Amino acid sequence: MEDKSLGIVETKNFTFAEPPNEFELESGEKLGPITVAFETYGELNKEKSNAILITHAFSGDAHAAGYHEGDKKPGWWNSMIGPGKAFDTDKYYVICSNVLGGCSGTTGPSSINPETGKPYGLDFPLISINDMVNVQNKLLESLNIEKLLTVTGGSMGGMQALSWLAKHPNKIKSTIIIASAIKHSPQQIAFDEVGRVSIISDPEWNQGDYYGKEHPARGLALARMVGHITYMSDKSMMEKFGRRIRNVGERHKFNTGFEIENYLHYRGSSFVERFDANSYLYITKAIDCYDASEGKNLSEILHGVKAKVMVLAFKSDWLYPKYQSKEIVKACKVAGIDTTSCEIESTYGHDAFLLEIKEETQLVKHFLEKVVQAD
Repeated sequence: MEDKSLGIVETKNFTFAEPPNEFELESGEKLGPITVAFETYGELNKEKSNAILITHAFSGDAHAAGYHEGDKKPGWWNSMIGPGKAFDTDKYYVICSNVLGGCSGTTGPSSINPETGKPYGLDFPLISINDMVNVQNKLLESLNIEKLLTVTGGSMGGMQALSWLAKHPNKIKSTIIIASAIKHSPQQIAFDEVGRVSIISDPEWNQGDYYGKEHPARGLALARMVGHITYMSDKSMMEKFGRRIRNVGERHKFNTGFEIENYLHYRGSSFVERFDANSYLYITKAIDCYDASEGKNLSEILHGVKAKVMVLAFKSDWLYPKYQSKEIVKACKVAGIDTTSCEIESTYGHDAFLLEIKEETQLVKHFLEKVVQAD
């Protein structure tokens, strides 16, 4: 089947919150200026009613679809965004931005602190999922978009979509929440903490002041290795790697050469080339601290919301198990929200939201048609 790609796309930048009009974070601290890296696909219609916001998962970025000049691989959700695809760019205007605290063009710990002329490092303030969403809202205002047709994302992206529903319900017509949760469980927090400790235990981390020096590559690679274990399922690992041994690289007494070992080392080393260790710390902490219910009952917070909701979960996802998606569905229905839910058969684990394209496409297309027809 021919892939209808968007072709070459470019990342754009939007800067706001110039001093003395800094952006106020949930913590009460202020930050500015803030630059947001974003990409757009398709055309905004005259009514400005066909805009869709894609929110990315933890390590994602603004490059969701198409190709950058010279790239061999397309954006991270290219299979879902483009002509005729789930988020059909012949119909919709699709936007994706890198989150606040990131390291792919949006202001984060590796950005230059205007007060010192050096990277922020640990001088960067703590951020939240709601802060990320509020920055996205500023971006949409700059594009003169008052209301989104839908906002969607998986994993941390699903938390952002849920934040839009809870904090800005009048600015969205619908939301699609994929493989996500109202708040992290102790187990999810535990995995993130192992990743954070891996980084801060690396001597090269140097209390976050490693810019222009050796980066904490070993710690960050180890954190990513742990993460990748949680993204897959036992069955998907067995199908992809089994217990096969591969004679690649230098051997030592404890490296047997299992393919899964080589895969994890590859994932860890390649991650170091594109991601900032401090961003890892800040973003995972924001995810762990997020609680859409704010310690209350989420249905009370969502009461009166008119937006339509679709929640997708995957049976083999043990990082964000289906019970967490069911909690979102229950809260929405109790609040009286028109809610659709589906549990998709898959062996891919948490990564399924990036891989189960055929079924996701069918569900998303049908849901968006309903949202458009309801106008």
